[in-house]
Amino acid sequence: MKILKTQTLRGPNYWSIRHHKLIVIRLDLEGLAATPTHQIPDFYEGLAEVLPSLAELTSADDPDGFLERVRRGTSLAQVVEHVALELQTMAGMPVGFGRTRETSDPGVYQVVFQYVDEQAGRYTGRAAVRLCQSIIETGSYPRSELEQDLQDLQNFAAQAALGPSTENIVKEAETRGIPWLPLSARSLIQLGYGVHQKRIQATLTGNTGILGVELASDKEGTKRILRDAGIPVPRGAVIYYLDELEQAIEDVGGFPIVIKPLDGNHGRGITININTWELAEEAYDAAKEVSKGVIVERYYRGRDHRVLVVNGKVVAVAERVPAHVVGDGKSTISELIDETNRDPRRGDGHENILTRIELDRTSWELLERQGYDLDTVLNRDEICYLKATANLSTGGTAIDRTDEIHPENVWIAQRVAKIIGLDIAGIDIVTSDISKPLREVDGVIVEVNAAPGFRMHFCPSEGIPRNVAEPVLDMLFPPGTPSRIPLLCVTGTNGKTTTTRLLAHILKSMGRTVGYTTTDGIYIGGYLVEKGDTTGPQSAQTILLDPTVEVAVLETARGGILRSGLGFSECDIGIVLNVAADHLGIGDIDTVEDLAHLKSVVVETVQPNGYAILNADDPLVAAMASRVRAQVAYFSMNADSPLIRSHTQQGGLAAIYENGYLSILKGDWTLRIEQAVNVPITMGGRAPFMIANALAASLAAFAHGIRIEDIRTALLTFQASVGQTPGRMNLFNLGHFHAMVDYAHNPHSFEAIGAFVRNWPGEKIGVVGGPGDRRDEDFVVLGTLAAQIFDRILVKEDDDNRGRPRGDAARLIVEGITAAQTQVAYEVILDETTAVNTALDKAPAGSLVVIFPESVSRAIKLIEARNPRTELALPPHTSIGAMNGEAASSTVRDSAVAAESQEYVQSGG
Repeated sequence: MKILKTQTLRGPNYWSIRHHKLIVIRLDLEGLAATPTHQIPDFYEGLAEVLPSLAELTSADDPDGFLERVRRGTSLAQVVEHVALELQTMAGMPVGFGRTRETSDPGVYQVVFQYVDEQAGRYTGRAAVRLCQSIIETGSYPRSELEQDLQDLQNFAAQAALGPSTENIVKEAETRGIPWLPLSARSLIQLGYGVHQKRIQATLTGNTGILGVELASDKEGTKRILRDAGIPVPRGAVIYYLDELEQAIEDVGGFPIVIKPLDGNHGRGITININTWELAEEAYDAAKEVSKGVIVERYYRGRDHRVLVVNGKVVAVAERVPAHVVGDGKSTISELIDETNRDPRRGDGHENILTRIELDRTSWELLERQGYDLDTVLNRDEICYLKATANLSTGGTAIDRTDEIHPENVWIAQRVAKIIGLDIAGIDIVTSDISKPLREVDGVIVEVNAAPGFRMHFCPSEGIPRNVAEPVLDMLFPPGTPSRIPLLCVTGTNGKTTTTRLLAHILKSMGRTVGYTTTDGIYIGGYLVEKGDTTGPQSAQTILLDPTVEVAVLETARGGILRSGLGFSECDIGIVLNVAADHLGIGDIDTVEDLAHLKSVVVETVQPNGYAILNADDPLVAAMASRVRAQVAYFSMNADSPLIRSHTQQGGLAAIYENGYLSILKGDWTLRIEQAVNVPITMGGRAPFMIANALAASLAAFAHGIRIEDIRTALLTFQASVGQTPGRMNLFNLGHFHAMVDYAHNPHSFEAIGAFVRNWPGEKIGVVGGPGDRRDEDFVVLGTLAAQIFDRILVKEDDDNRGRPRGDAARLIVEGITAAQTQVAYEVILDETTAVNTALDKAPAGSLVVIFPESVSRAIKLIEARNPRTELALPPHTSIGAMNGEAASSTVRDSAVAAESQEYVQSGG
């Protein structure tokens, strides 16, 4: 067996809309392709010995468990899938979703399985193949290897895990439908999209003031501010040298005292209940290791409480108990510590709800003070404390006291949070009884903490768990406050970029800051952010992460969905323009039906109150209606479409081309937007596919709540120009002939362009090629179509042949040209620049040169070099003949037409 390729999916995808985190491995079974498991000697026995828990994996097909299927005989690819899932589950990452499908290459499978952590998921794929291969070759898999695999997986999970507090907030966000994304710096998490986003870092939020954080970090400064406000705080002093210690002890009233670092946290360097000078010196040295400044405070007897204040309100109270063990009358302290650490809730650091107990200097001192050592056997119920402080990070436990705190103490805690200036504050109180006012029991506020930990509250060792993330989300997103921006997503085989840009133009005309992605770049607020083919999930996230974006329009291509899934979990409007043969044979998408299933991912993610905009004229697209959970709206070039008629009779929404108008149908009403001849991108109504694009964009805008009048205005100001739709029917007037640049590169788009080009009255010249990673038959079809559209053809190739031998694509295109038997003249010029220049040099008067380039920008520059002000959009009501001129002269004889032409001439740049 051999893994040929591994992919990581992170969003809704071809395999599942609900399960976003999937690993896809392309697995070649090689010589074992035709050998089911029951024919492999000792395979069942070896697998059952190594992973007996596979017997517990049952399904409707295998009620007796997966191992029984292995015994009866199944594909090794299926075994790899289930082993990958089981290894993760054994490592503490329970997963259950998987799929295995054979590809068109015999013996090669796509094995799909769920993951929790990306690195762990990819590792698991390799480990599953390695385990199965070992059993095939030796009949077993060494126990040590399995243990190492599980340990590695656990390490990956631990490294990638969110902290308990962050995870608590994220889970609350998920229950509210608030999307979240990890940012690439400082463990930041973004909640929400675009202009509505908020950020957190653990329990710091974007609302947390830097002054409050700085003050809380200055423990002595905090005490002074609180003392000035009449808050009970310990008497204390800050020192920086050992020779100041004696005076400081005297200043706070003598022993007992507490010594702690000025800038410490998590209980590091703190020593409490110090009663002798020798202990004081040792405690000073321990604090000095953590901070330059050392705090000396009077020691107040009582229990340690953490009061959590969020947005000015006390939301939880926990009593924190230092790490300890309780005797059973027979076990030593060492044995009791080991038993306590075996609690599955305990882990290292903050990875689990509780932390393992690790002994340190203060632990040995406490044991000595209590007259114990590690071999001491405690009496039943006798308590031995192992830490001086009650921090959970040092092994402490927590008891919920939220319902017991006295109202006056609530008032004090809420005042303290306001005084320090924190939206989320952890206030440490030492008191013998939290249910009584602090002044009655000599209680004090000992610390105020920014970014307080939440785990003692949402998962206390004893008492009621408190949903402390709820008030945090209420603060960040008050009821009625949106967390998402409107997200409109466009896919299809052809027309995606034009439709995306037109839809973005409509939304921009409403005064919104629009972020959109296309095959030529990422744009925010009308400015180019990044140039290139940006139609995948990473580009989508660039838009969603931007805090200025008010609405997103995302062109979504097949490649990104296949490679990584969508970059979002759901959208408001999804548009599928069409599905036609393109990129077939790539990524195991072998048929147009496969391609339709892939494209349907977009509309399947539309939320229930949104709209799936579908092409009623394309059966593969129209059929997607059965897969969506959203409302459906159709667009059609056929005013008499039975599907449209049936849909609108039931009150449905649609857009049609009728009597020369782009119109919206809503129930019994027909709302006309504008005549197609007046809409610039339709080329005077002569480009049917552009009319269809305009219908789709207009319908999406209307479904989004934009008025017909505003849609009309936007349509009339959007042109197929280099500035607004680069590489999409960009028409240039070069004096005695015209040139057009279009990025058509598949049969469907060639046919669409042909519908326009065939109406051109002069000679039609095509500069034709195609991407090298297409199938042989695709190039032949392109050649045949070109022969049916053009009078003369120049066959060229892309600079990047994508692994295909030089000249091979051109040979296949020529094969298609000759097969058409149209007697069209053709010439092979492989270099694209040379081919374009040759076509432009030899173009006769009145002709149209159509260029299908690899590089749109290069083709446009070659044209502009001949005349710097050449780009032309056909004006309304103007015939192609009038624009082109009927003779060799470049003069437009109709003066009215000439004036109108000048109005529409724009700079190519």
